Amino acid sequence: MDRVNEPIPVSRAVDHGTAKLMPDVDRKRAWLLTVDGAPQSYVDLDEPTHLEFEYARRLGHVLDTVAEPGRPLDVLHLGGGALTLPRYLAATRPGSRQDVVEADRGLLELVAEHLPLPDGAGITLHGADAREWLEAAPADSADVLVADVFGGSRVPAHLTSVAYARAARRALRADGVYLANLADAAPFAFLRSQLATFAAVFGELALIAEPGVLRGRRFGNTVLVAADRPLDIAALTRLTAADAFPARVEHGPALRDLTGDARPVRDEDAVPSPEPPDGAFGIG
Repeated sequence: MDRVNEPIPVSRAVDHGTAKLMPDVDRKRAWLLTVDGAPQSYVDLDEPTHLEFEYARRLGHVLDTVAEPGRPLDVLHLGGGALTLPRYLAATRPGSRQDVVEADRGLLELVAEHLPLPDGAGITLHGADAREWLEAAPADSADVLVADVFGGSRVPAHLTSVAYARAARRALRADGVYLANLADAAPFAFLRSQLATFAAVFGELALIAEPGVLRGRRFGNTVLVAADRPLDIAALTRLTAADAFPARVEHGPALRDLTGDARPVRDEDAVPSPEPPDGAFGIG
């Protein structure tokens, strides 16, 4: 075996921890990004439509259903990681214009150096705080806003409030769609507060999650979808049910039941998402 050109792991101190890029031995140009041991992204440079993480596939399903196939979109990504979803959109919706906002400039530099974007991808990177960028963004400028921001393994508090949700709504066009990766476990105090918060700003909500998470059996990721237009629940249900790890799409009365008596979050009361239990996102 020729080991001269085999990819080797990369480890570097970035602004908010230690980032590692580890090659996948089963896929020639695929990499796992971790920060302080927590998996952040998985990218296959030869096959950008391959979404390894379950939550990323669910975000991808929503992105596939927000407009007719192949139609270019203007997309704002809060949180960069290894740019998995921007690469996916560049491949599935060529001509899309995408802005990626990542607070960790060192991480952006690492990814740009070792996992470069293809020429003409239409992806622009910005080193900035997600909420500050969002509040300065032009109104009605995005078709989709994807929030996948974690400080370590927790969603920062300032990205959980009604004021933040309103800033997201302002940046979106009238038929725009907001997506967020959120993590929680029963009794879902954080998740329920986010449902109440976004229901106070958007007219339509959906939640995608594994049944085991919704039943309180384990900590896990959920995908929140919010819009002021009808969501294609039927298509999302079909796509998520066909995954290797099927998920459920909750909306309407079931989602209101899950929200219960939770109240929208004010800036002064905002807290980060809960700390995952040891091993919740272990990579082996």
